[in-house]
Amino acid sequence: EVQLVESGGGSVQAGGSLRLSCAASGFTFDEYDIGWFRRAPGKKIEGVSCIGNSDGNTYYADSVKGRFTISSDNAKSTVYLQINNVKIEDMAIYHCAATSPFGLCTVVEGTYRHWGQGTQVTVSS
Repeated sequence: EVQLVESGGGSVQAGGSLRLSCAASGFTFDEYDIGWFRRAPGKKIEGVSCIGNSDGNTYYADSVKGRFTISSDNAKSTVYLQINNVKIEDMAIYHCAATSPFGLCTVVEGTYRHWGQGTQVTVSS
């Protein structure tokens, strides 16, 4: 059974840092792309970053470029999302998701088959 479990969310002050983790099991980790998505209250889900575990290619949405860093530890079947200089607009539930790769990774929600339950990031000013 495919499982994705996010952790690392919590409360952080604007300007602070946070590292989210996505622990995967039930599939061949290094053959999949992992994406991070977020859903803020009243907003549509937004794809923020992805990594192709087969070759390490990455993608960042413009809204997070320069502040978010995605990385992968294939030995631990875990993907990390480092969030620096946190902003109020980063407050959301963050989900990781897995999909079979086709070229470079993307954050198109509909292409991802497997999803985690999410971890809440709360930002205070």
